[in-house]
This record gives sequence, C-alpha cells and structure tokens, in this order.
Amino acid sequence: MQLFDVYPLNDITITSARGSRVYDDKGQEYLDLYGGHAVISIGHTHPHYVERLTSQLNKVGFYSNSVKIPGQVELANLLGKVSGREDYQLFLCNSGAEANENALKLASFHNGRKKVVAFRKSFHGRTSLAVAATDNPAIVAPVNATADVTFLPFNDVEALEDFFAREGDKVSSVIIEGIQGVGGINVASEPFLQAIRRLCDQYDAIFVADSVQCGYGRTGKFYSHDHSGVSADIYSMAKGMGNGFPVAGISIAPKLHPKYGMLGTTFGGNHLACAAASAVLEVMAKDRLMEHAAGLGEYWMTELRKFPQIKEVRGKGLMIGLEFGEEWKDLRKNLLAKHRIFTGEAKPYVIRLLPALNLEKADADRFLEALQTEFSAKA
Repeated sequence: MQLFDVYPLNDITITSARGSRVYDDKGQEYLDLYGGHAVISIGHTHPHYVERLTSQLNKVGFYSNSVKIPGQVELANLLGKVSGREDYQLFLCNSGAEANENALKLASFHNGRKKVVAFRKSFHGRTSLAVAATDNPAIVAPVNATADVTFLPFNDVEALEDFFAREGDKVSSVIIEGIQGVGGINVASEPFLQAIRRLCDQYDAIFVADSVQCGYGRTGKFYSHDHSGVSADIYSMAKGMGNGFPVAGISIAPKLHPKYGMLGTTFGGNHLACAAASAVLEVMAKDRLMEHAAGLGEYWMTELRKFPQIKEVRGKGLMIGLEFGEEWKDLRKNLLAKHRIFTGEAKPYVIRLLPALNLEKADADRFLEALQTEFSAKA
C-alpha cells in the first residue's frame, strides 16, 4: 500500500528533537522556527512533558468518556486559571477542525439558527462545517458547500454592521481568528473584535474565537482575542495545547448550557491527552512563557522591521508574518537548505514564524543573521 499523496514534502527525515532544535537521520541539526504548524509550544521533548506522559502511560493510557477521568477536571481547573476564564466550561476533543465544528454546532443548538459569518482569508479546518467556513474553494468539496456561511471582508466594521442590519436575526454565530494564520498573519483589529462582540450581544449570536493557532499564549496573552479587551462566547483551541499530542477543546461561556448527548467524542479528553495538556500549562505558568513570548516577539519584530527588503512585518508575540515581493520567492527554501532553519509560509510570499514559546533570543538573532546573509548575497 502507498501513502495517499497530498503533502508536498521536504526531503528530510527528523529522528530526534530537543527544545527548538531538530535532527535528521544524517545527524544534521536544524533550528525549528515553525514548530510543526505552531504545535510545539514548550519545546520538543520538554523533560516535564515527557515525564508527565510517561508517568500517565505507565498507569492507564486510555478509557472512554463513560467513566470519570480526574485528569479532565485537573486540566479544566488549570486552563481556567491560566486563561483567566475560570467560570467557563471545557469540552475536550482531538483537533482544531473538530473544535471549530463543535463550537459552531453548539452555537446553533443555543439559538436555533443556521447562518454563520466568517471572513475573507479565513482558515478554520477541513471537516464539513469548519471547511465550509474556510475561505479556500480548492479544499471545499461539493458535499461541504452550504449557503449558510457568509464571508465578509476582514477588519471591515461597516460591512459587518450592514450585514447584521439585514440578516442579524438569522445569524447563529460569528467565527474569527484573532490573527489569521494560513491567511498570512493578518491581525484582527481591536475595534473589529469589539464590534463583533457588540453585534453578537445585540442579535443574540454567538462569538466564536478561533484560537487554534493564535491562542495558548502565542501572542503574549492567552487568547489573541484578549488584546481587544472583550470576551468571546466560545474559544476553540488545539495546536500548542498538547505540544505534539493530539488534543483540542472549546472553552464555553456560562450562558451556554450542556445536555447529555449534545456533543461527544471517543478519544477526546483521554488520559494521555489530559496529561500532555496539563504539562504544557504547568510549564507555561512556571516559566512565564506568555510574558517571554510578548517580550521576545516585540524585540524580534522591531529588528525585522529594519530590513527594507521586507514589505511588511505583521503579528503579535511569537506569531509573526513577513511579507516579501516576488523577487524573494526562494527565500524560505534557501533558509532551510543553506541555513538549516525551518519556517512556515502563506501564499504567495509570506514567511510565517511560529516557534516554541521558550525560544531563546540567540535563536531569534540567528534568524536575523541568516536573513542578512541572504539579502547581502542578492545586493
């Protein structure tokens, strides 16, 4: 049997990793500034994380949600404290797409409506409703297409207000990334997020804050939406939540009420997933990683803005996008091949930086030096 060929692959086989370093099967070291799509939040093979998972695996690795799982209660309490949402409720699942799917479904249960507002350049996942709310027709199969999702311009308060004036009583939910990841590190403005909150309150719609990539402390606050000073009704999370272990969830405001059978999952919130997610939060709190991400991100973006070759530097904390012109289309490839640095991308010419939250300043400087080398070579 062959693998179903849907991933363009680098010809690299990673066999070990530590902190912000990964190593291939030839012993070559690479600096990881991408964290496997913002997944590695506390560094590869963090000792506390490994110990937590190993200890749990030696006790019990899995049982279903038909029994009490103390780790779920522990995780919920810890997440409430670190995120500042102690009065919210937690539903655990397995992936970001599943989290968004459940968030949109829960909103519809709450108000009995169907219409979803999403935004241009959004990415919310690949499952049925999550992909329908994703602004990329290439990955929306005919069976996923629905007239119940409306895409509005990102950061356009007037367009949002006009739509609600016409259709507000039909809107179930508004879903928005605080910072668009796949879309190119586009930051939702504070007035825009505040307008979403106001309109959702006015029309009894649910504000879904997609925090799958831009949450979990990456921007210097727990959820990137927190920079706007308003709270969403549901926060979806995944990626950095498990530092590589598949775990996801939605944090749900008190006004939304559960009912037996409303949501469900076989693997979500299993013993190992809870151990992984709790380990991440424990390290984040102990090492003050949100503050570190904010400080290092500010330094890094200040230095990056000094390069005239970069058209725009966008982001917050350690979620950074660098937009280039077409003449730098090979830059990301050169950073990997020549400088052994992993980065991400967004089409057409945006480099995404999504490193571990405990990245060291020396590693940030190594990237700056690599850029300077590439820019000088083409001068």
